[in-house]
Amino acid sequence: MKKLIFVLTMLLPFSVLAAGGGAHLDKADYDLTDKASLQNGAKMFMNYCLGCHQTQYQRYQRTFEDLSIPLELGSANLQFTGEKPGEHIKNAMPTESGAKWFGAPPPDLTLVARVRGADWIYTYLRTFYVDDSRPFGVNNEVFPEVGMPHVLQELQGVPTKTTEKTLVDGEMVDRYIGLTVDGSGELSPAEYDTAVLDLVNYLVYVGEPSRLTSESIGRYVILFLLILFVLVYLLKKEYWRDVH
Repeated sequence: MKKLIFVLTMLLPFSVLAAGGGAHLDKADYDLTDKASLQNGAKMFMNYCLGCHQTQYQRYQRTFEDLSIPLELGSANLQFTGEKPGEHIKNAMPTESGAKWFGAPPPDLTLVARVRGADWIYTYLRTFYVDDSRPFGVNNEVFPEVGMPHVLQELQGVPTKTTEKTLVDGEMVDRYIGLTVDGSGELSPAEYDTAVLDLVNYLVYVGEPSRLTSESIGRYVILFLLILFVLVYLLKKEYWRDVH
């Protein structure tokens, strides 16, 4: 019984993280075979996320090799603080400073896609909106009272939350129906969604870099077992033929 309680206690934080704020999650149709998408996602992560968030269990060189980025090109354009290609992807932000600036240290994102899910990340990055009551002037529909700024605002533009009055339990309340953007972003809404999907694609890859290889090996293993089953079945029939 004590072991069961311990296991449930350990799993509880991950269940809470995966559940999020209960908002509707949009489907993230990522594709781990799309190298162009993964490359753009890596570029976006290094430029917009790495300043605060690390992926400390992933190495630059492994990333460059898996994403078909030439080592020299990756080192020149995706490494900004003089690290060697063989080093892990870290930043220089002290943990204490992160906790002071954001209320809590920015989490490592190596496994965020496996904990939160791709749909959660995709929806989260597309549902920031202006909220002057928050320290960074923005809030988030998926993660209410979020403690980080909208780092992709220059790409999306300034998003404003749109609501409508609806009757719930006899009371009129504001119901979220979407966001409107002011058009000041570098990307159109469709282009922004594609860019976010590229970033999500990259984070899914980082969470399990060998996933495609494992799935490929798994298919061969299943095929081998099917062939082996047929051979064993025929052998069994041949062995028992004279017995009957």
